[in-house]
Amino acid sequence: MLNMNFAEAAHIDTATAPWQASPMPGVWRKPLAREDAERGHATSIVRYDAGARFAHHQHPGGEEILVLEGVFSDEAGDYGPGSYLRNPPGSGHAPFSEEGCVLFVKLHQFAAGDTASVRIDTASAAWLPGQGRLQVMPLHAYEVEHVALVKWPAGERFVPHRHWGGEEIFVLSGEFIDEHGRYPAGSWLRSPHLSAHCPYTEVETVIWVKTGHLSLMPVVSGVAGTERALASLARREPIVR
Repeated sequence: MLNMNFAEAAHIDTATAPWQASPMPGVWRKPLAREDAERGHATSIVRYDAGARFAHHQHPGGEEILVLEGVFSDEAGDYGPGSYLRNPPGSGHAPFSEEGCVLFVKLHQFAAGDTASVRIDTASAAWLPGQGRLQVMPLHAYEVEHVALVKWPAGERFVPHRHWGGEEIFVLSGEFIDEHGRYPAGSWLRSPHLSAHCPYTEVETVIWVKTGHLSLMPVVSGVAGTERALASLARREPIVR
């Protein structure tokens, strides 16, 4: 197992982590969190060499993908840089890449009842105003879990806040900073339920962020709780219990 204690913070600089071979020739990965070698909960950076193909497989616990580089394909279409995909539990495909690609992938992590199939081209989707000078691009929401891209302008500083239900970040560009460290592009961070920090940026920075999915207890629930959590993500405000 790797980084499977969700009560502990985790951080990996994927730019310096080594590639590891997968069972399929031409497909490589950098594990970030993994329950078992080839099944169960997994978060990884995955690279397809040009022409690499993966055998048809099912997603018993769902699959979430953000295309970082190149073009990722399956029998349903081609997905360029910035494509955000959610393949719900029970779905399946035979993915490949003609030119090669790099992906951020999360497997077997869908909440029970989350059956939405999602395809968003973040390169063309609209940014919405967030708190202060932040801009937010919502990608998915189900109950207390929310996923978005957040664009931080240079010199932006956010108020100290706690992570109700935890927070997971992948830095897409720039450098994300808080009192615990500096995280350049390619950094993966996971902060547990009730952790706290005061983040800021010195240069324009874009992050993929997921909140609410690491709850150790039901801190928000029902329609009102869901609306509070979504509003908090959109405005980047701390949720007050």
